Amino acid sequence: MTVFNWLIWGGAALTLAGVAALIWCIATVARARSAGLDDAALRERMRRVVAVNMAALGASMIGLMAVIAGIMLG
Repeated sequence: MTVFNWLIWGGAALTLAGVAALIWCIATVARARSAGLDDAALRERMRRVVAVNMAALGASMIGLMAVIAGIMLG
């Protein structure tokens, strides 16, 4: 396996991890909204989820960039 193949597969794995984290964020927010929390508690839970959401989007973006770079260089 060449270095470019490792870049492609590593980027794909990172992208899938980011998508899994995004799905976790969606499920967590859906559970929080259906729990009937008051406004302050809901905001506190959302504040934690937003940080994970941004990290997941960043990981997905970096993974997709790695896949594209591996395809273009390979």
